[in-house]
Amino acid sequence: MKTFIPAAMAAAGPPLGPMLGQRGINIGAFCKDFNEQTKDIKEGIPLPCKINVNPDRSYELTIYKPPAVYFLKQAAGIQRGAMYGNEVAGKITLKHIYEIAQLKKQDPTLETKSLQEVCAMMIGVAKSCGIEVVKDLNPKEYGQFLIERKTIVEQQKKELQEKKEAKMLRTG
Repeated sequence: MKTFIPAAMAAAGPPLGPMLGQRGINIGAFCKDFNEQTKDIKEGIPLPCKINVNPDRSYELTIYKPPAVYFLKQAAGIQRGAMYGNEVAGKITLKHIYEIAQLKKQDPTLETKSLQEVCAMMIGVAKSCGIEVVKDLNPKEYGQFLIERKTIVEQQKKELQEKKEAKMLRTG
């Protein structure tokens, strides 16, 4: 079973509790075990986990590094990616890509790939999120870009809310 669990925040409630309960795993023991293993990681970071359940109801827990998108958004200083294809949500440098690739290369799924392949993969993920990869970044210009971006995001949130309300009126 694969799932995302926030670091040091595993709780017996939904969605994790029912997922583990139907497989016969002791939820309290699992949460305590998971929270103990992730106590050194910043609380709330989404961690991909693989849980192998054995026939005797014991389990093997494998915790991977946070998703690449999380690292890319953190490096760009943004909360959400682009909503539309050609939109630029943020910018990061090649050095950021290199650092993130080094972290992600430690994941068992990427151990066999070269650092160059992992970097290319990170650039692809950044593009899909609307994050532009540049050689160097001027902090003042980027600060101005983020301020302008904040107004765009607010406008998009307003549009989404209006669409939701319009849909509710049609179905209600």
